[in-house]
Amino acid sequence: NTENLVLYQYDFCPFCAKVRTFLDRNNISIPTKDTLQDPEAREELVRLGGKSQVPALLVDGKIMYESNDIIRWVQENVMN
Repeated sequence: NTENLVLYQYDFCPFCAKVRTFLDRNNISIPTKDTLQDPEAREELVRLGGKSQVPALLVDGKIMYESNDIIRWVQENVMN
């Protein structure tokens, strides 16, 4: 279930692209917020996670950073 998830990212980030490619290949849709185009999304990410690093996945009110960790979490919690 992906309805309570948000992926903070931006288009030209290679690690964000890695996560987006994984999601696309597995037909998984997670709402995204572009932290470069949307200053409110960036502020929200900093407020929730303490830094503006992307990609970042919001899961149950907590921020998860690092593309490999995000992909692993999706494999274990969304794909199963």
